[in-house]
Amino acid sequence: MRYESPTTTKEAVALLSGEKGSAHILAGGTDLMVRLRMDMIEPDLMVDIKRIPAMQDIQKTASGFKIGAAVSGAEMAENKALIKAWPGVVEAANLIGSDQIQSRCTMVGNLCNASPAADSVPAMVAVGAKAVVVGAKRRTVAVENIVTGPGSLSLAKGEIIESITLPKGGANVGDAYLRFIPRTEMDIAVVGVGICLTLSKGVIATAKVALGAVAPTVVVVPEAAKAIIGTKLDDSALEKLAAACSAACNPIDDKRGTVEYRTRVAGVLATRAAKIAYERAGGK
Repeated sequence: MRYESPTTTKEAVALLSGEKGSAHILAGGTDLMVRLRMDMIEPDLMVDIKRIPAMQDIQKTASGFKIGAAVSGAEMAENKALIKAWPGVVEAANLIGSDQIQSRCTMVGNLCNASPAADSVPAMVAVGAKAVVVGAKRRTVAVENIVTGPGSLSLAKGEIIESITLPKGGANVGDAYLRFIPRTEMDIAVVGVGICLTLSKGVIATAKVALGAVAPTVVVVPEAAKAIIGTKLDDSALEKLAAACSAACNPIDDKRGTVEYRTRVAGVLATRAAKIAYERAGGK
């Protein structure tokens, strides 16, 4: 295995594009190194992106935030401006593993691992996050269009995600992410729900609802958003929200939960997450 540690995105792209064998990208390595040690993968090339400045920091921009691909969950948890604007996204990223893992894991790594149960992905999708993809050309892709299935991405050979961009947010915007797990910590989500709302005079003007761990990829549920837009999140709206989320589920049976259980929990979590997002947006 050849190890490379480029200092620019352009150099990383050239390395990945030129490799004829199996190439893997190393950021935090919290999943990659486990797979390597278990002989699940045999890379011909390992490209370490932690020395690339464009991937190392969190920038507050005129349009929102830019979070580098090598930024850890722990670093996100220390950025007060990011936490104020998008607490749900930060909370979701902080659910990736233990405290020790948090110092290494990255939100982009969580996305590119392409697990249906990834915690940060529904939260990113709900707020309209986009991935800055660099290859032969630079392009911006909605996060929900990156993962095409378990372990599968839409990225072409030689392409790499340089950063994630988030919109500005605002005083009338609120987001939240909740998950259910079998144990109290350090487990994989049975269901995850990300919700983002904007309010106008206390009434929900826009909404986006994203479900994780209930289908091969994150599920955006337009019917769930429609159920609460134009309301102040009354009981009737919450019931319709829960029903829409449950109807959108297409989960599997496994040791963490049955199809019926996941379907039911999706609706329950959606109502709880919506209440949190509504309060954060200034709703009363």
